[in-house]
Amino acid sequence: MTGLKTNTVLLLSHDNEWDKIAAQTITLIKSILGETCTDAQHIGSTSIKTVSAKPIIDIAVAVKELNDITPYIDALKENGIFYRKEEYDRQILFLMGNLENDVKTHHIHIVEADSANWHNYINFRDYLNAFPDKAKEYDKLKQRLANQFPTDRKSYTAGKTELISRLLNEAQQWRDSQK
Repeated sequence: MTGLKTNTVLLLSHDNEWDKIAAQTITLIKSILGETCTDAQHIGSTSIKTVSAKPIIDIAVAVKELNDITPYIDALKENGIFYRKEEYDRQILFLMGNLENDVKTHHIHIVEADSANWHNYINFRDYLNAFPDKAKEYDKLKQRLANQFPTDRKSYTAGKTELISRLLNEAQQWRDSQK
């Protein structure tokens, strides 16, 4: 299963199909953006094998500069990738899904290559995949928050902020130690 209505919080066990869907979506994005896309990666909880996740595929797309994406908005839309018309935290968001029925299947995060956002997405994913005890801690919090806020995604997300911040710091230290 892929896709959720806005504000719904439903966590599912990892599904290997998510990796296949992400790979297909990345191929599509790269075919549209060409060299404008310097990298694209499956991120978020659906990319972490031992963590339950909302069945929405997150993909980070690296570009040299955020405004490099502007000429591609129509081509992306023609391929079912819709501009969210928002920029926040130095990224531009796109969505995929059945938007008429308020069901989102993908969040596409356009970020600058080699930016803090890019590194945070990749480091977080890699760190939790490398350290199952950290992934378990994250999963346990997610499960508790999903039970507490099944129809309030903002509160669910806000409840993860402190732990994510700590894990991001740990992930950066881990990545730095590998250099």
